[in-house]
Amino acid sequence: MRQSNITILIVTVAFIGEIFLALAVSNPTLAQAAPAVQELQGSLVPGEVDVYRMRGLKAGQTIYATMQTTSGNLDPILAVVPASTDLKQLLARYREEVQKLVDSSPQPLLDLPGLRDRTFLAWDDDGGPGYSAALQFTVPSDGDYYLAAAASLSAAGRQTAGDYRLVVGIDAPEVFDGSATPTQAQIAVPDQSALGSFQQIQAYAGSLTEENPALTIKLADLNPADTLYLYLQPTSGSLKPTMILRDYGGKPVRVANLNGQESVVTMEQAFPDGGSQYTLEIICQPTEEDPGCGDFRLLAGVNAPQVLKGEAEPNSDSVLLLPIKVEAGFKLQEIVAIDQQNEIMTAVGTIKLEWTDPALAFSPDECNCRYKDYNETNFNQFLSDNGGNWPDFTLFNQQGNRWIQNRLLEVQPNGHAIYLERITTNFQLNFDFQKYPFDTQDFYIHLDMLNPESQYYLVPGENFSEIDPENGEDEFILTGFDTSVESVISSRRFPTSRYSFHFSAPRQLEYYTFRIFIPILLIILISYITFFLKDFTRRIEVATGNVLLFIAFSWSLAEDYPRMGYLTFLDAIMAITFIINTLVVIYNVYLKWLETEDKRERAESIDRVADWVYPIAYLVSFGLTAWLFLF
Repeated sequence: MRQSNITILIVTVAFIGEIFLALAVSNPTLAQAAPAVQELQGSLVPGEVDVYRMRGLKAGQTIYATMQTTSGNLDPILAVVPASTDLKQLLARYREEVQKLVDSSPQPLLDLPGLRDRTFLAWDDDGGPGYSAALQFTVPSDGDYYLAAAASLSAAGRQTAGDYRLVVGIDAPEVFDGSATPTQAQIAVPDQSALGSFQQIQAYAGSLTEENPALTIKLADLNPADTLYLYLQPTSGSLKPTMILRDYGGKPVRVANLNGQESVVTMEQAFPDGGSQYTLEIICQPTEEDPGCGDFRLLAGVNAPQVLKGEAEPNSDSVLLLPIKVEAGFKLQEIVAIDQQNEIMTAVGTIKLEWTDPALAFSPDECNCRYKDYNETNFNQFLSDNGGNWPDFTLFNQQGNRWIQNRLLEVQPNGHAIYLERITTNFQLNFDFQKYPFDTQDFYIHLDMLNPESQYYLVPGENFSEIDPENGEDEFILTGFDTSVESVISSRRFPTSRYSFHFSAPRQLEYYTFRIFIPILLIILISYITFFLKDFTRRIEVATGNVLLFIAFSWSLAEDYPRMGYLTFLDAIMAITFIINTLVVIYNVYLKWLETEDKRERAESIDRVADWVYPIAYLVSFGLTAWLFLF
């Protein structure tokens, strides 16, 4: 019985073995262990190189590695060198040779592969889909090797940066087609010790004033084990600033020179776990005796202790997230109407904004394009993709809706963006009619950023702003214009940047000459002619008719007059004309009364004097009015 059980057990094991053997034959992947594959994530700023050590490789093994951009405009390149190499010296020498090629070779791109072949055991640039790198390397001998991941041509000053995905496999060609499944293998281990800590040093020149005694600067994200070094030195004034490093919630992490006794201020802060959304606040404390403010130079370095001595040379723009400069322009293309009584101008124009934001950078192989276009149909997609990260604005003196006829945003791979928006809207103006119609009015269009100045600031753009000669305005003479930028607190509770498009426009005077002043002159002459009539009755009739004519004339102009709470020059002219013409009627009635009282001779003697008084009265009255209103 016992022997029978043993026999059954042997048969069962043999049967199971045959099943596994059959499966192995039909599915070879079960017959051997899956190849080692590892996936790593990383990020590079301009000039940075990530180093990975591949330990214990065996001669004859084949390394497959791909590096793909996952954000930004990074153009990846991979290279392999023996771990016995002084990698720091090798890369320094390589950068020098690349710069020599760029400076001297007529065809540097054709000569560059030869330089890379002489420098590295293996390398690849653009061997994968799009701009991705796909490196294949057969291990020549047992040992450790460095795998360097960087941005292509960064040594020649080509600025690309971003996040990447690195997949490394041993004897795993499926890494190239993307079908490799990462395992728990540790093929490549980060080893920045071969290069030392990557040092980033950035310089910034700023100013603190009594009106703006505080400045907040955002810091770029810091990696684990990074150390931040800061050095601030005044360059003018009696500045003795306080520096406060704050975390994402605004909580002070470190404070330097709180009592304001030192001029040169330094700070050092380690980030063992990394950090994001940190800010640096620089404050001056003005007093009545000493303003305590002025200009300064700030050095900010990551892993660069020499910054504390103020002797470091800047090599990066990636430490401080400085406000982004936005070039603004406005093209006034058509004036639809100017409502002078309500002081509103309806206009058609085009707004242009141009800026560079690394957060908008992308790799051209994402879309197989040299730039991305967004318009009315997909502009919301742009806002969604970038979290609303763009210099949004409002027109401060806009009245009613801003009708956007069309908009276009072009984003280039390096994050350079150009935004165009054609609009129709009403602009509230502030006219001064005191010299009307000899007045020159100021027209303003104010564009306010919605983001604080610590994020975006405006500057006037070049070669865009203009007033279209075919603007359609007939009453005002539109010629030159000017633009300006200022800091305001109006649309938001914090300081924002304002761009102003301004032009001054005098009136076309032909209309007022023939429509108003010549009729007034004729009315004055008609009254004056009556002085040479001897029939006082006729004179009364003509003068009275002239007054009625003037009243009718005034009513005909009333619709065109701006209704103001003060007198204009034209109001004064009309009032003087009406008063003198009314006095002429009264004067003629008085002469008629003298005649009825048998005092004809006295009336005529008075009339001879009045022949001169009448024109002199007008000349003196109009002269004083012009002096008071126009000068």
